[in-house]
Amino acid sequence: MPPGSLKAVVFDLDGTLIDSAPDLHAALNRLLAGRRRPALTIEQVQPMFGDGAMKLVERAFAATGGEIAPTELAAMTDAFLEDYEMNDAVLTRPFPGAAETLARLGGEGYALAVCTNKPQAATIRTLACMGLADYFQTVIGGDALAGVCKPDPRHLLAALGRLGVAATMTAMVGDNANDVAAARGAGMPVILVTFGYSRVPAAELGADAVIGSFDELPPALLALS
Repeated sequence: MPPGSLKAVVFDLDGTLIDSAPDLHAALNRLLAGRRRPALTIEQVQPMFGDGAMKLVERAFAATGGEIAPTELAAMTDAFLEDYEMNDAVLTRPFPGAAETLARLGGEGYALAVCTNKPQAATIRTLACMGLADYFQTVIGGDALAGVCKPDPRHLLAALGRLGVAATMTAMVGDNANDVAAARGAGMPVILVTFGYSRVPAAELGADAVIGSFDELPPALLALS
């Protein structure tokens, strides 16, 4: 059994468990190059993450010469996802200590889940490629529930329903404002990592705790229990 009152942990994926920025950045620049748009640096792209693929593509085009029509945006998003899904584990790696901490938490009896705005198929494939899939009892991607994804708390509540654990006994671990908003709406405590892709420093987003490495997560969970 876990050492405190918290019995489960739900993790965000990109910018929390894995550093996927290099592969997302490369796929986005290939898309932009095909439309004769200038390349973006990884520093420019990282703050665009967190709201799903279509928002990422929309922001990238807006930053490189102007927005595109909604119908064209949908086609460009499909093209981006097709490219990314073929190249989503080339440069992506788990953040240091992620696997070891997941193993520790699982060993202590925590139920573990992933709740991400990344598409379901890409999430499952990426977790497997990173060697992380077996740590989780359930995984819910951004297209797993019709039209529902973070910051909508129903996204997190669906994960809790599958785990069979109450919100008050579960912590959310993420990296940005969407994770905080979803957790607050679901009635869950939330921990943010400082090494993710947030457009605002993690310490300014109102989380219950902020950690700078995965070594700090087990004691942070215990402190919230």
